Amino acid sequence: MRRLALCLSLTLMTATAATAQTTPAAPQTSAPFLPGDARPDAPELAARGTFAVGVRTVTLVNPSQPDLARAPQSGPVPRADRRLTVEVWYPTATGAKEAVTYTDTLTSGKAFTFDGRAARDAKPLSGQAFPLVIVSHGYTGSRYLLTHLTENLASKGYVVAAIDHTDSTHDNRGPFNSTLVNRAPDINFTLDQLAKLGAPGSGSPLSGVVNASRTALIGYSMGGYGVLNAAGAGYAPKVAALLPGGTLTPRQTGAFTPDPRIRAAVAFAPWGGPSAARGLGVPTGEYGFWDAKGLEGLKVPTLFVVGDHDDVSGFEEGVKPLFEHAVNADRYLLVYQNARHNIAPNPAPSLPGLSFADHEHYADPVWDSARLNNLNQHFVTAFLNLTLKGEAGAAAYLNVPTPVAANATGTNAWKGFAPRTMLGLELYHLRPR
Repeated sequence: MRRLALCLSLTLMTATAATAQTTPAAPQTSAPFLPGDARPDAPELAARGTFAVGVRTVTLVNPSQPDLARAPQSGPVPRADRRLTVEVWYPTATGAKEAVTYTDTLTSGKAFTFDGRAARDAKPLSGQAFPLVIVSHGYTGSRYLLTHLTENLASKGYVVAAIDHTDSTHDNRGPFNSTLVNRAPDINFTLDQLAKLGAPGSGSPLSGVVNASRTALIGYSMGGYGVLNAAGAGYAPKVAALLPGGTLTPRQTGAFTPDPRIRAAVAFAPWGGPSAARGLGVPTGEYGFWDAKGLEGLKVPTLFVVGDHDDVSGFEEGVKPLFEHAVNADRYLLVYQNARHNIAPNPAPSLPGLSFADHEHYADPVWDSARLNNLNQHFVTAFLNLTLKGEAGAAAYLNVPTPVAANATGTNAWKGFAPRTMLGLELYHLRPR
């Protein structure tokens, strides 16, 4: 009887185990994937940081600026107060609900919304001032075009201010001359104003939070054009002379000194190199909007990011010569093989009936946008941690053992990448002369 009871017990145990193994688990619910979220194959530094993120909108007014949107074909350029809307992301206390809805406009003029991971108008984290990052969008674009990066950097201990450049946004497209003239002044003015708002005792919610003495600039396309100039690369005099009323001459080579608070620059597919400038059909410098002397004025560490099939800013006769001839800067060139121009924006919005033109404004025909976002987060984090925060260990993510990553394995593997995830990347480093 005991043997029979034991056999029955073992049989029941086996049946129970088999049932447990074969019963399907309850299906998981798919979580929403928002701009900036890390894919499973994201490199190490793409992950969000330890800070919760707050976000708020500020309005800045720069008095009596050249108003090229209303300038006559000849005669003096009128002046008017220039209004800038700026979105600011910053570290906030943990526990804040990081859920926000952004409203933007497609190039076709249709408004749309998308979600982000930040707490609207949350109180900034007190007791520490964080380095400042200023972001300049393309033409046309908006302050929300790179939220994957702005939120990510704020979570890592940066205050990030993204500008809506008047006359240059999706819903406010003015003449191209206005963009050419106003990019660098908008960036400099925003730096000045964020420094004032972030100063202790300013009365602003950002008081005591912003360390503007350590500022980095990030620009995409026309934003890159403005960032390089604001960081010190003067425009060629023969180009500056083409703009009405001498409005670009204050930004030409030898006419200005870059703000010493600017310590680093990131230029995604910067417009204005030789091939882009030739498209305007006007006299240019040796390197498009720049000449050799102008590029020598760029002295802060700079990260150039570009697709080697960029058909807007150009590569071989576009961004690459800017990288090579900025001889006084410690500089990096990150290349996405087979990518075109749209290497920086958020993924295209998931909207029914989205037109090709609206989709193409965001997307690359070869690379997945979420993948590009993660790669940009990784490399920009390493670059800013090195140049703004002085974290020496960040250099290992940039000074890669082999510049072309196609077969980088073993000792040649790039730091922060899982095996088989580096295909299509190139990263070069040139030191100042």
